[in-house]
Amino acid sequence: MHVILFEDDRVVNLYPITIGRPAFYISVGSMRLLNLARQFGDMVELVARPHLRAILREDFPFAWSPSKGERKGPILFINARTAPREGLFNAWRALTTGQFERGAILRSENSIAAAIVNDPRILPHQEIGCSQLLGLIQDLNLPEVELFEPIRLLERPSDAIRYHLSFISENLNSRIARGDYQEIRDGLFVPKDEAKRPTIGDCFVTDASEGPIILSEDVKIGPFCFIRGPVFVGARSKIIEHSAIKDYVSISTTCKVGGEVEATTIEPFSNKQHHGFLGHSYVGSWVNLGAGTCNSDLKNSYNEVQQETPAGKFPSHMQFLGCVIGDYSKTAINTSIFTGKTLGACCMCYGFVTTAVPSFVNYARSFGQITELPVELMTLSQERMFLRRNVQQRPCDKQLIRDMYELTRGERQLANEPLAL
Repeated sequence: MHVILFEDDRVVNLYPITIGRPAFYISVGSMRLLNLARQFGDMVELVARPHLRAILREDFPFAWSPSKGERKGPILFINARTAPREGLFNAWRALTTGQFERGAILRSENSIAAAIVNDPRILPHQEIGCSQLLGLIQDLNLPEVELFEPIRLLERPSDAIRYHLSFISENLNSRIARGDYQEIRDGLFVPKDEAKRPTIGDCFVTDASEGPIILSEDVKIGPFCFIRGPVFVGARSKIIEHSAIKDYVSISTTCKVGGEVEATTIEPFSNKQHHGFLGHSYVGSWVNLGAGTCNSDLKNSYNEVQQETPAGKFPSHMQFLGCVIGDYSKTAINTSIFTGKTLGACCMCYGFVTTAVPSFVNYARSFGQITELPVELMTLSQERMFLRRNVQQRPCDKQLIRDMYELTRGERQLANEPLAL
């Protein structure tokens, strides 16, 4: 099976998450769509926005390219905004049973969620753009099918949190079922390979009554920590002493996390080492939250939280919603982030975050100061961050920062708005 993951024109509605990240590489419920697609298909092809192509070739050399030969049918097209969950396999199998002569299409919220095409010759033997690919699928006029359980697509940044809460238990149970883990106490699972077992400090308390806890390879748990599942901690991550990690948390690889964290996704190489509350939030990669940084995830009125982004306010369909933080952003000590706020990529925040924060700004609005961050400063900061984790900065990494800066130039026109509580 040849699988094509494709981004559509709505992927920009997921900013800041997707400014420098393809939609199929968003963590939801501890899983990424790309990883699921690789389990389903023999060959995976990645169709993304132009500014991401160079870094995708570097990071995912296994993906199909014209040098690897002809595509072999049938071809399964999957929208990159699909919220990853184990149950997707059933939907994809239903499309690939062979009952459709030319193929079939599956829609969700007026978008193409997936499609099956039996003849690979509809595609040119070359890399193809997102718009061209969608046009080819539309022109086929394939019959539409409906499934018993619809596929969920990410429409706004808050959906990455909403579906994370819905799918994490299912996804963790599927990880355990594959047999990669061993249960060492009630509901606590670690790698079977003893050489990869986590290091656990004294007085470690777990509660798996509401869902399992998975600690991946080479995880370090400090003394006097509490974890209540469902929780996933990725490889080489560290949980700081006296931490409380509870209720629907997914921590990716090589992170350092302390304080109180609840119902949150943290992407790779991000740090929240110190005290402070982080709840019902999404934190991108290479983010650092200063000591005492806290966010609110519940309005005093208990109403539905509106997601506030530089593009406007949108319904979240959630009573509890914290913040969404883009890649490479930082907060200073004692930063307070109001309910439902979005912090762009490559921004630095101080004091009270009472509005959406544009990308590439120094945000100290409560002190009357907002200034633009030069792109040269952010590429230099990227190099320094990488060196701290023994990661080599590549030309494509620096170019991605420059592209992110240009893509978000319009956001920074909002910086002259008055303070809004």
